[in-house]
Amino acid sequence: MEIDTLWTNARLATMAEPRGTGDALGTIANGVIAARAGRIIHVGPATGAPAFAAQRTIDCAGRWITPGLVDCHTHLVFGGNRSHEFEMRLEGASYEEIARAGGGIVSTMQATRAAGEDELVASALPRLDALLAEGVTTIEIKSGYGLDVESELSLLRAARKLGTLRPIRVVTTFLGAHALPPEFAGNPDGYIDLVCTRMLPRVAEEGLADAVDAFCEGIGFSPEQTRRVFDAARALGLPVKLHAEQLSNLHGARLAASYGALSADHLEHLDEDGIAAMAQSGTVATLLPGAFYFCRETRLPPVAALRAGGVPIALATDCNPGTSPLTSLLLTLNMGATLFRLTVPECLAGVTRNAARALGLAHELGTLEVGKACDLAIWDIERPADLVYRMGFNPLHARIWSGK
Repeated sequence: MEIDTLWTNARLATMAEPRGTGDALGTIANGVIAARAGRIIHVGPATGAPAFAAQRTIDCAGRWITPGLVDCHTHLVFGGNRSHEFEMRLEGASYEEIARAGGGIVSTMQATRAAGEDELVASALPRLDALLAEGVTTIEIKSGYGLDVESELSLLRAARKLGTLRPIRVVTTFLGAHALPPEFAGNPDGYIDLVCTRMLPRVAEEGLADAVDAFCEGIGFSPEQTRRVFDAARALGLPVKLHAEQLSNLHGARLAASYGALSADHLEHLDEDGIAAMAQSGTVATLLPGAFYFCRETRLPPVAALRAGGVPIALATDCNPGTSPLTSLLLTLNMGATLFRLTVPECLAGVTRNAARALGLAHELGTLEVGKACDLAIWDIERPADLVYRMGFNPLHARIWSGK
């Protein structure tokens, strides 16, 4: 059989869904992967593998191969810099004091509105490159820092452009309902009207978003306002996801699950009803340890209850300028283990199989299986646990995207 590329002499962590008491990593001790036209056409043990006529054969010298990593929750594109606010907080300033001084999300909004699309792309590229260098092959990027029609569209266009400048799959999410802009102070319903009647139709018309998100929180938007956004998204045929239960329990996860949401994210204050609803709908729990760490939170997400309820758990960087300026998915793995007590298989599934599911792409990527995109990360490691165990160390040997 003629193929493009054959990888041999590799140890594989296929991350395929375990069956029964099978290996949680889907390990193949001496494996081969064959790809044609950017797709995996064979994966399995070297013993008994078909005889391939490959244009290129790569001896992996016993290295480990995992699926390419998936960062399924980021706010990667934004204007400005908020390191000065971090410094102010270290010196004792409160969030309210920083906000009164023009900081917080308003600071990022103003810088984003002032930036042109090219400037937004240029500032995001170093952050994106840091993630690519760690084996990330798919990334979700949200809008939400423009908070007016044209600025939100500009953010989404910039995110799409990144996918033309680098070999990576970019999934875009419209997050117009992220915060209340100053021009709508005291009128959140008026702003939600704008989101639903003007922003979303433009986003859908231009095909700029793969999903719609909202921030359902006391400092964000109410469940009823979130429901209006979800109804508008549904009318336009767009799937939804939600920032939920980060600071309080407004039952946002249960609301999201009632719409068949792809994911509910953060979830520190998630309750049993929310877990049951997510389990029933298949909604992924995306945990964001970078924000938990950076904000010095103390309430842990209910990992044991999510595990017991059979809710799939994903991990992501939540890269953003205010609460998680993190551009390392490998460090996120370590944080997921040390802060949230996830196991090694749970961490690795969280940035492969379950992260793909959180983007509605489980059919396309996240595991090493026939028919899926040939997105690979090849590692100089002794065992997969090294990817979770090490801090500040990048053992990536090669990154393969769509077979290249």
